[in-house]
Amino acid sequence: MSLFKNLFSKPLSTQLTVTSNNGFHLRPVAQFSSLAKSFSCQITATFKNRTVDTKSVNTLLSLSLERGDTFTLVAKGKKADEALEKLQLLFETLMTDDQEIKQIEKTAYSYESSVLEGEIICGSIAVASTYTYRTQEVQHKSNTDFKEALYASLNELDVLYSTQKENENATIYLAQKELLASLGEKSQTLPELEQHIEEESKKLLGTKLDSKRSDYQDILQRVKKHLGLEIKATFPDKPFILLCNDLLPSDIDHLLQTKVEGVILKETSVNSHTAILLRAAGICSLIADTQSLVEDETIILDTHAGVVVQHPSSDDMKKARVRLEKDHAQKALSATKRFESATTQKGRHIKVFANVADINSAKTAKEEGAEGIGLLRSEFLFKAVKPSLEKQQQAYQEIFDMFDDVTVRTLDVGGDKALSYVQIPAEENPFLGIRGVRLFDTHPELLEEQLHAIFLAAGNKSVKIMFPMVSSVEEFIQTKAFAQSVAEKYQLDISHLHFGIMIEVPSVLFLLESFNDVVDFYSIGTNDLTQYLFAIERTHPLLKADELSPAVFSAIESILNKATKPVSICGELAANKHAIPKLLDLGMGILSVSPKSIAQIKEEIRHV
Repeated sequence: MSLFKNLFSKPLSTQLTVTSNNGFHLRPVAQFSSLAKSFSCQITATFKNRTVDTKSVNTLLSLSLERGDTFTLVAKGKKADEALEKLQLLFETLMTDDQEIKQIEKTAYSYESSVLEGEIICGSIAVASTYTYRTQEVQHKSNTDFKEALYASLNELDVLYSTQKENENATIYLAQKELLASLGEKSQTLPELEQHIEEESKKLLGTKLDSKRSDYQDILQRVKKHLGLEIKATFPDKPFILLCNDLLPSDIDHLLQTKVEGVILKETSVNSHTAILLRAAGICSLIADTQSLVEDETIILDTHAGVVVQHPSSDDMKKARVRLEKDHAQKALSATKRFESATTQKGRHIKVFANVADINSAKTAKEEGAEGIGLLRSEFLFKAVKPSLEKQQQAYQEIFDMFDDVTVRTLDVGGDKALSYVQIPAEENPFLGIRGVRLFDTHPELLEEQLHAIFLAAGNKSVKIMFPMVSSVEEFIQTKAFAQSVAEKYQLDISHLHFGIMIEVPSVLFLLESFNDVVDFYSIGTNDLTQYLFAIERTHPLLKADELSPAVFSAIESILNKATKPVSICGELAANKHAIPKLLDLGMGILSVSPKSIAQIKEEIRHV
């Protein structure tokens, strides 16, 4: 009877108007679609006589909704009223939070030679020869099938998002993941995926969302890479200014490994994900018609003024170099200070460590001035394929050798984190199920091998080993005993290693006096602690707990007052500039943040 009622129930609808100057683009669409998927009822969006399924990112994106456009949201079936209410609330939140990327104000210029004006992406200045972007396809032998490549690509995007959550640009990877998942559901082969991508990209052609077409090409290239098809870009071994119609978002990381001085793009917008990542990387960049520019010509790219100076005179070059020296001096000052200790106005030294996920992020942390690693997220070291003992040992060894102070967290899988080779049964409430330290009961062989690799890599170094999601003293004692039995089994001395816990389960707050007797250190994971304090899942698209709530600081204060062992903080709160004065006032002495936040956090501390 209930099924019959659902099939013939009257559909409910509401009208939503796009108020963001950026339009209803990929990132908010991905979040909207994600929430729609959580409801079993049918949910559609209608605009200009076109009706699409809101649970599909690419079809919803194809409506090309711009500011001022009003579309009709229709829900039919079980909990249709609840779906409409929550989706409307989320949409309003997304429109409010989606801040417009304002056009950068141009400075005055007085160059003698002819100039080409453009739109600023990132303000800076560069003097170098031009180089036209070129690529070549290289096919490597691969035994990976399409579905495996698709899964690996989704995992890759998940890692990029998960490890950069403190960075506001991380939602780009989440949006691409949702887009690829949506297209992957209806693609059984690479040609099918290519066809769907071509069809959906065409729908954005000529719209305000035109620049988002590069995201489709980006996810396609990512899948092809896992199938052995490498798109290899070639760059000169001398400083250059890149000329290109457009770049893919994933190209920016590769570009950072070259001698690029600047970038001039012809077919993009300041709102594109490529432009956002160019700004984040601090690469001097401009949007301009490059037709009149030729290969290997020395030009001045002045993105403070938003111009390209062609055939610059000697006087033009002198002016550019004066400004360039000024920019370099400012960057050099910031670069130098990142290696200095972070000392408060009262002379108190605060240690700034890094949260890292792999060897590359550990290297970045070193370059950015981290004093140690406060959190090595071991689950991200080997995301796609289960590693051998030797590979694990080698990876840990490389990271341990970079720093004197390293804290490695044992596998923290479950909830919103998954590994393809760790099978966890589907659960009604995964955030309250098999997670973190509970894997020692369900997957003991996996944890034994991990601990064995860590012990071997540590050698005589005093590495800290941290267990996640510990909720009782007995749980810690049993887990440490497990670690000791692994050492005994392989005849390894671990007396110099330290064992501690993440404080993220509220029960620990009431047991600290007992924990003091058995642990060597604590690290507060504010992301999960806040989630469990407020009973709001931290990945929920609509609900959000306030990490700056007095309740969170009260919990931290209680920990610092009761703990007799060293305490650090490694959650996102540690990188929140609004929280730092309060954290330091409470007595926090070690903050662990993302590598790219280190210089900024150190500077914030110096002003407290």
